[in-house]
Amino acid sequence: MTTTTRFSRRLWAQALGAALVLGAAPAWAQQWPTQTVRLVVGFPAGSSPDLTARALAEPLAKALGHNVIVENKVGAGGNIAADFVAKSTDGHTLGLMINGNMTIARILNPKVPYDPLKDLAPISLIGKAPLVLTVPANAPGQTAAEWLSHAQKAGQQLSYASPGVGTVAHLGMELLKTKSGIAPVHVPYPGNPQIITAMLGGQIQLALLPPAMSAAQVSAGKLRAIGASSSGRSPVAAEVPSLSEIGVKDYQLEIWNALAAPASMPAAVATRLSAMVSDIVRSPEMRARLFQQGWQVVGSSPEGLRHRIESDTQALGAIIRSQKIEVN
Repeated sequence: MTTTTRFSRRLWAQALGAALVLGAAPAWAQQWPTQTVRLVVGFPAGSSPDLTARALAEPLAKALGHNVIVENKVGAGGNIAADFVAKSTDGHTLGLMINGNMTIARILNPKVPYDPLKDLAPISLIGKAPLVLTVPANAPGQTAAEWLSHAQKAGQQLSYASPGVGTVAHLGMELLKTKSGIAPVHVPYPGNPQIITAMLGGQIQLALLPPAMSAAQVSAGKLRAIGASSSGRSPVAAEVPSLSEIGVKDYQLEIWNALAAPASMPAAVATRLSAMVSDIVRSPEMRARLFQQGWQVVGSSPEGLRHRIESDTQALGAIIRSQKIEVN
């Protein structure tokens, strides 16, 4: 650590302490940020979280009056980036997270070097969406129900992909296996763009994908959408039947993305940032842009995001325990 870095951190701590003593934390929070903000993403360029981060970066930079740069730190199903954010001490690092990184990371693997419930500060739930069960266009069966019947008979001859062990797409497919009678073998990939490439190339036969990630290929006739993981038809995939419509009963699962910060971020800054992000994503322009990316906008408070984290930790944790899923 350089002398300049130590001095900067000392100034940060002194400024915060003085503001709190004077009861001026809200006023002090208005001065944040004082330098470029890093927005860290745990998945590759072109992935759904990356697209959301890049859509948010420009209007957030304008609102903050400082540059916001997106950095991709890929690996471990997004946990490398989450750990980086959790341990950041510069006061200007944020993370564009998916639900897996903010909920069940430690349940999957006690060796994960951060605790999502303790080391990350919830800022705002940005958007939510179902996953879409997607297969190659030439997959057997003329209808979704016929494909499902084929998959039930094929058993482990089929393979499915996810962006990594313990991601929501992985857990969702394992849950789908228990409710549908299919038994494809799991093959993890770095991210959804690579999954689509593998499916088009015939290396895998099915995957649960965010709606926007599969929509272009479905429209082009290269992939087929079998069913959405929502309880009914979702506004972001209105043309896709729910999986319950094709015979998979009691199946419901959502993905979401959110903005998070290190737990050390002062509450006054987190509150101001949350309100700013909520206003941005709820604007007509951003709402339309995120909808095109496959997201139903939420724009929650930190408390709203924390409630979602707690409920998803319980629900996804139940899948992990019942299927004995773990990451070594």
